[in-house]
Amino acid sequence: MLITKRKLFTFAIFLFAGFLNANAQNPLVTHLFTADPTARVFNGKLYVFPSSDTYPPAGREAEFPRFCMPGYHAFSLENGSTWKDHGWVLKENDVPWGEKDTYAMWAPDCIEKDGKYYYYYPAKPKNDKAFRRIGVGVSDHPTGPFKWEKSFIKDVTGIDPGLLLDDDNKAYLFFGGGHELYVAPLKNNMKEVAAEPILVEGLPAGYKEGSFPFKKDSVYYLTFAHVFPDEGYTIGYATSSKPMGPYQYRGKIMDNIHNGTNHHSVVKYNDQWILFYHSWDISGFNKLRSMCADYMEFKKDGTITKVKPSLRGIGTPQVNDTIQIDRYNEISGANTTFVGGDEPNGWMVCDAKMMSYVRFDRVKLDGATTIKARVASGQRNGSFEIRLNNPKGKLIAEFPINYTGGWSSWETIETTIKEPVTGTHNLVVVFKSDWGNTKSVNLNWLLLQ
Repeated sequence: MLITKRKLFTFAIFLFAGFLNANAQNPLVTHLFTADPTARVFNGKLYVFPSSDTYPPAGREAEFPRFCMPGYHAFSLENGSTWKDHGWVLKENDVPWGEKDTYAMWAPDCIEKDGKYYYYYPAKPKNDKAFRRIGVGVSDHPTGPFKWEKSFIKDVTGIDPGLLLDDDNKAYLFFGGGHELYVAPLKNNMKEVAAEPILVEGLPAGYKEGSFPFKKDSVYYLTFAHVFPDEGYTIGYATSSKPMGPYQYRGKIMDNIHNGTNHHSVVKYNDQWILFYHSWDISGFNKLRSMCADYMEFKKDGTITKVKPSLRGIGTPQVNDTIQIDRYNEISGANTTFVGGDEPNGWMVCDAKMMSYVRFDRVKLDGATTIKARVASGQRNGSFEIRLNNPKGKLIAEFPINYTGGWSSWETIETTIKEPVTGTHNLVVVFKSDWGNTKSVNLNWLLLQ
C-alpha cells in the first residue's frame, strides 16, 4: 500500500504559482477562483480564458462592494478531464493604459485569425471618464506571451468583449453592459473598429452583459447574460441571419443559479456543443466564483435545449486523470459534503453505509493497471469495491478500510486492477461495512494509473 499526503493549497499561494494541473469535474478548477469563462478550440485543442476573483486587500474592503478581479489565467484541456493552468496572461497593473490597483479586470475573450491570437479584455482606463475600455494584445500562441497595445480600442466603451470570426474571415466585436449591447466590425488588423459601433437590435428589455456570438448552420447566435427582475441573471440567446443583426430573442439557455451572476461561452469540441458558465459552490459566496461546463443540445429547428447545471460536467477521465467521485451521476445510501482536514477545496463522499454506492459515468479505462483512492476513516472495518456500470457489475478493484487517524485525516491508498479492462465505462463505488454502521469511509477522489 502506497500512502502519500497532499498539502493544502490556498488561493493566495496560487496567485504566484507557475504551471499547474487542475483535476476536477464541476467546477473545472478549485485552486483559484475563476469566472466568465470564454472557451475556444484552436488546432483541435480546447482552451478556456476566464477572469479571476479574489479577496479585497485588507483595509480596502469597502472599495469593492461587488467584485475584486486582478487579471487573467489561461487553461487548456490536456487529457480526458485534466485542465492545465498556464499561469498569468495579464495582470491589471501591466495594462499599458489602465489605472493601477483597481481590480477591475472583467470578462476577456481570445480569438485566432491568420495564425495570430488576439486577446481582448476590459479594464478601467486612466485619465478617462469611461467605466471600462477594451484593449487587445497579439501573440503567436493562445496562452501568450502577448504584446499589448499601448492604447485601448478607440470608439469602444463598455465591458465583456465577445468576438465573432465569420466564414469570410471578417471579424466582429460585441460588447456592452447595462440595458444595451453593441457590435462593430473590426479592421483586418483586429485592433481597430472598421465602423462606428451600432446598437444590437431585437434583444429583450432589461439588464444585459456577457455578449458571446457564434455561428451554426448559417445562423448567427448571440448569447448574453440577461437579468429578469423576478429571477436575476439568466443566460439568454437570440438569432439572426446577419452577424450584426437585427436579432430575435429565442429564450433562455440556463436559468438563474443561486441568485447570483452568470457569464458564459459556447463552443463545439469533439462534435459536442458545450456551455461554459460559472457558479460559486466552492466559496459559498457569489463574488468568488468558479467556472463550470455542461453539454448543450440543439433541437432540429435550431433552438437550444435549456441546460441544467450538473455535478458531473464534461470530459471523459482516463489514465492519469483524477476522478472527483463526489461529482457523481448517481448516489444511493451515502452523502456528500465539503471536504475537511488538509485537503484542497472540494467535496467528498461521506456517511457511506453498508451497500451504499456512488456512480460516476464516462471513464476511459484503456491502459489502467492500478487505482489510487484518497480516503479518511475513523474506524477499521469494511471495504469498498470498484465495479463497472452498475452496483452488481464486474468487480475490477477492492480497497480495505483502515483507520487513517480520523475522519479528516487523509491518506492515499493504492490497489491493482484485477484484470485488464478496455473501453469507456461507468465506475460504481460500492461501500461495505457492518450493517448498522452510519459511515464507513470518506472518499475524495480516484486516480487511474
